[in-house]
Parts: sequence; C-alpha cells; structure tokens
Amino acid sequence: MQGLLPVLMFPALFGLIFLGLPVAFCLLTMGMLFGYAVFGNNIGLQVHGSLTNLASNFVLVAIPLFIFMGALLERSQIAENLLKALRLLLGRFPGGLSVSTILICALFAASSGVVGAVEILVGLMAVPAMVAAGYKKDLIAGSICGGGSLGTIIPPSVIVVIYASIADLSIGDLFAGILVPGLVMTVGFLAYVVVRCVAHPQDGPAISEDELDDVSFRDKIWLLFTALLPCFGLILAVIGSIFAGVASPSEAAAIGSAGALALTLWYGQFSRRLLSEALERTVAITAMTLMIMLGGSLFTNAFMVNGGGGLVRGLLASLEFGPDGTLFLFLGVIFVLGFVLDWASILLITVPIFNPVVLSLGIDPVWFAVLVCVVLQTSYLTPPMAPSIFYLQSIASRLISLVEMYRGVVPFILVQMLTLFLVYLFPSLATYMPKVLFRL
Repeated sequence: MQGLLPVLMFPALFGLIFLGLPVAFCLLTMGMLFGYAVFGNNIGLQVHGSLTNLASNFVLVAIPLFIFMGALLERSQIAENLLKALRLLLGRFPGGLSVSTILICALFAASSGVVGAVEILVGLMAVPAMVAAGYKKDLIAGSICGGGSLGTIIPPSVIVVIYASIADLSIGDLFAGILVPGLVMTVGFLAYVVVRCVAHPQDGPAISEDELDDVSFRDKIWLLFTALLPCFGLILAVIGSIFAGVASPSEAAAIGSAGALALTLWYGQFSRRLLSEALERTVAITAMTLMIMLGGSLFTNAFMVNGGGGLVRGLLASLEFGPDGTLFLFLGVIFVLGFVLDWASILLITVPIFNPVVLSLGIDPVWFAVLVCVVLQTSYLTPPMAPSIFYLQSIASRLISLVEMYRGVVPFILVQMLTLFLVYLFPSLATYMPKVLFRL
C-alpha cells in the first residue's frame, strides 16, 4: 500500500482541482493527507517546517517588490506615451499598431516582470486603437496575449525568481540565460506580424496620412524620446545593476520599485489612493503566490517521503530514454500540465522532482531552466487555463469574441515552440550570457 501512495497523489490532486477548489488549498490538502501516512500526528511539524523554510528564503523578497513595481507602472503614463509615439511613427505601415503593441509589451515586461500587469496595462490602450483602425480581431488578440506573455521570458521575471529559489540556482544566471531567448521570441512575434500584414494589408491597415500629418516629425521624435528614456532608465537600473554585480536581485527589485514610484511622481500620477491600491494588489498577488508555494512544498515533500523520487528514477531507468529522451519527457509533462494548472503550481510540483534527475544526467541546469521557462510561457496561451486570454477577456470581451482570442494566439504559440526548438538545438543561446556576465 505504501508504494501506491505516490501513484495516487496526482490523480487525487487533479480530482480536487477539477472540482473547482483553489489550487493552493488542493496542494495543502493532498500534502497533509498523504504526509500523514508517514508522519502521523507530527504532520503539523512538517507544515510548520515548510512554512519556516519559505518565510526564511530571502530570495523571495524580490517577488512583492517586482509586483509593486508593476502595479505602480500601470498608473504612470509611460505606456500611454509610448503607444502614442510608436503609433505616430509606425502607424503608416501595415501592422504598425500591432508591432507597436508587442514592442511596448516587451519593454514593460523588462520593467516589471509581471505578465498580468503588462497585458492589462497595454491592452486597455491598444485594443480600442486597433479596433478603430480596422485590424483583424484575431491579430489584435494574438498581439496582446503573445506580447503580454513575454513577461515570462524577459528579465526580470517573477517566474525565474521562484524557479531559482526552488532549484537552488543563481537568479542572476537565470536572468542572463533567458535574455537571448527572450529577444529571439520577441523578434519572432514581430516577424510574424510584419509578414502577415505585408502579405494581407487588410489584416492590419495603416493609419490614414491625414491623422499622422497632424503631428510634426520633430514632435514625434521628442515624444518617443521622452517616453523611452524613463523606461530604458528603469530597465537599466533593475537589470543592469544585477548584471553589473552591484546589486542582488532583491536589491535591484527595491531599486525598481523606487524608480517606478519616482516615475509616478514625475508624471503627476501619484496619490494616496494610487499607493493604497498598489499596495493592496501587491499583498493579494504575493499572498496567493506564497500560499501556492507553501502548498507545493508540502505536496512534493509528501511525494518524496512516500517513495515518489525512487518511483520516478525507477520508471526512467526502465524506459531507458537517455538524457535527450528524459529532457523531452519532462518538458512534455510541463507542457501538458500547462493546460490545466497555473505556472506556480507547475513549478512547485515538477521542479523538485525533475531537477535531481536532470543533474544526475549531466544536463546543464541553467539550460534546462530556460527550456522550462519557454514551455511555461505557452501555458499562458493554451486553453482551458490560458491566463493571458482571461486577462484580455476581462478588458475586451465586448470587442473580441473568445473564439477569435483562441484563434489569434495559435501563431504566437508556434513561435514559442520554434524558440524552444532553437534553444534546444543551440544551448549557447541560454548558457553563453551567464558565462560572459558572471564568469569571465
């Protein structure tokens, strides 16, 4: 019976999830229930130990700071000014508004690292503009959802912070590792939009010349400069301080929060209400994330003490997949879980189980982490969970149908899979930057 417990844990977990219970409480319940089989009445001590370990992990200090930074940036006028400037500069070209949207999403992903904040912020401004310009609805949805999902693969990323804390890896190494793949994916998104709109101009019509001629070229450049400078300054302060070795990720997150607060003051948006709402949102998202981490920690501990680690190793040994086969198996499991679970739950369930096997096979842990981050990014776009689509639906359900949203993200998922294939074929895309920035 003892050997069956780790086998039963996952069906029992998904049974609770499909009943509609919050994932954090499902993980906690299953962890305590199956942990009781080993620890008995001492299960409370195990819960306390997991809670203590989580609370004493100073790496996680960066999470609320990055979330707070993103919440403040939503209220500054950087995104609004950027969209206006790029709309004036690129609007005369087919697909110009879609390209502008993806670029702004990439810039804000590099400023805050929070997918939901980026997508809602940009979507509220970009969707009405593209609808008014006559853009195809599926292209609008794909640009917003795909661009918003870049918060997963462009540093700073909250996902990377949590992955590093679970796998005991350097956050700086992982930030450097996802840098080039993030750029490759962004270029892929832009290339798809440009090719499509050049081939089919009616999908992303150019803005009329009369509208564009109302603003002089000098004013366009000045608007772009004044919008880009603060954004690049914030990115440099956060990412540059980490890569230069002058600040830890937590310190860089604090610098970013202070910078975002300064920008709200500069643009005249600061108020007690804004600060209160930003703090409330930070507490809510952080509490949710840490509760899932606590539940995941308890669940994986129960899985391991019930013999789950030996079960996984025995299964892999019997299959004789080898390093590449095992790698694809793990990534496939994560991809499938992305259809039904959020990224935090996936990380907390899989990484503690997969990482020891990855290390034993001699696979570079940074390379594997980057591959996992790319796969996790697809979970933002793949139904039925698809958080990016839910974010867009919350702000544009009257303008874009759910079917159009699902159809629009398909090409962007294919670009994500292409990026995954390139990182697999050329591991240096993920491993070169950490070596250059931190080991030379």
